[in-house]
Amino acid sequence: MTTRRWLAGALIAGLLAMPSMVQLSLVPSARAQQPLVGITDTEIKIGQNAPFSGPASVYGQISTAESHYFQMVNDQGGVNGRKIRLIALDDGYSPPKAVEVIRKLIEEEQVAFLFQTIGTASNAAIRKYVNAKKVPDIWLGSGASMFVAPKEYPWSIPFQPSYRLEGEMYGKYILQKYPNAKIGIIYQNDDLGKDYVAGLKDALGDKYDKMVVKTLSYELTDATVDSQIVELQSAGVDVVYDASTPKFSAMTIRKIADLGWHPVHIIDSNGALVRPALSSAGFDKSVGVITGQYLKDPTDPAWANDPGMKEFMAWKAKYAPEADIANPVWAYGYNMAQALVLVLQRAGNDLTRQGILKAATSLPPTTKLSMVLPGIEISTGPDDYRPMKGLRLVQFDGTMYRLLPE
Repeated sequence: MTTRRWLAGALIAGLLAMPSMVQLSLVPSARAQQPLVGITDTEIKIGQNAPFSGPASVYGQISTAESHYFQMVNDQGGVNGRKIRLIALDDGYSPPKAVEVIRKLIEEEQVAFLFQTIGTASNAAIRKYVNAKKVPDIWLGSGASMFVAPKEYPWSIPFQPSYRLEGEMYGKYILQKYPNAKIGIIYQNDDLGKDYVAGLKDALGDKYDKMVVKTLSYELTDATVDSQIVELQSAGVDVVYDASTPKFSAMTIRKIADLGWHPVHIIDSNGALVRPALSSAGFDKSVGVITGQYLKDPTDPAWANDPGMKEFMAWKAKYAPEADIANPVWAYGYNMAQALVLVLQRAGNDLTRQGILKAATSLPPTTKLSMVLPGIEISTGPDDYRPMKGLRLVQFDGTMYRLLPE
């Protein structure tokens, strides 16, 4: 009897324990099978803020170009069988609105990651939140040096050359070509403008205070910069260093021409877009403008037989017929989308957020993108968060930008 009772008790105890044991054995498997955020067997959902309205609405076309590129990729079967779905929400180039938009994308839309979040001020406003959430922000749309911070903000990865590096390039050019220049600076009073000024200081070194005779700023809310240009002329400036965005660089070009003034005019790559900046100011008034580029110019016949340009023009004809190829934002958006597809291809089936981050921060120096100018290296590493390593100087001839001799 004792033995039977013991066996019965053991059997009952074993039966009672079975559900718990089964449950414990299933937990790891169930977790492993949980879907990744924003990823299904057929789709990769990504998010973006974009200025479809506001003072920098021209940059909204970047997002449109990227959407068109992803449509081409999707028509070709997607990336490893998954189609890319870009959700782009308008933030009006407003930092508070950008925060609202990004929260919606991450918390409500449940995107896998962010892509090409546009604007220096907007990116500054969102990066603490994005990094706290550990959501990759791949190829954020700003060249401000503040965003190269892999230790503090490991989930935010910029792409284009830093504004500071670009400013340093202009400074070296001035030293080489105009060593006795009287430089007048007009800059946008934000991180973008300040970065370009810092780069100029880096290049000029102890000559900065002697060569720079006047420094003036403007606010994004200003209606005009006419008074600043008049003040620069009055100071005897012969090189205008213009760190701005298209709306204001167009004003600067027009006012300089209206004054009958002919200084050397250097404009940062953001503000020197053929369209809308130069076209708005007038191509005749824009002759001689110097800037930096890292992408091939679709309007330059020198690239007509280039394989990468042929691919771009074929994409434009089929997927972006509305694209104005004289406006560099279309080639830029195309390039950024192509760079993201490269990251997804490198990530393969590891589409965890950590896997995507790793793929974006391990691009080898052999990386090529079809619209990037020859001689410019693209690479990343765990401590090297700036893929584009340089630019080329170009000058506007009244029709297009021409490469200056290296």
